[in-house]
Amino acid sequence: MTYNQMQPARPAQPATPGAGADVKTFVTAVLLTFGVGLLMMDGWALLSSGFGAFLGLVGGGFGVFWWRHIHGKVFPRELSTKSVVILAVVNVALALLLFLVAG
Repeated sequence: MTYNQMQPARPAQPATPGAGADVKTFVTAVLLTFGVGLLMMDGWALLSSGFGAFLGLVGGGFGVFWWRHIHGKVFPRELSTKSVVILAVVNVALALLLFLVAG
């Protein structure tokens, strides 16, 4: 009589994020940087002074801090598409505000 010995089960390997996660991380970095710059230009345009740009920079710093608080890291490896789309919409709104104020 032959007994088949059971092999120990291998622990589950976590799924490695692919190229899509890298693209979302890169787009997030670009949009956060661009958004802080837009916020500074909006502050400059609204107050017509460097103080407005400074306030925009402070607001952008708080925005990045809030983003980090929500996602755990400023540029998380695994990020939902919804977060990237919301960030893009905020950037479009800031750009429209700048065009309306400066135009």
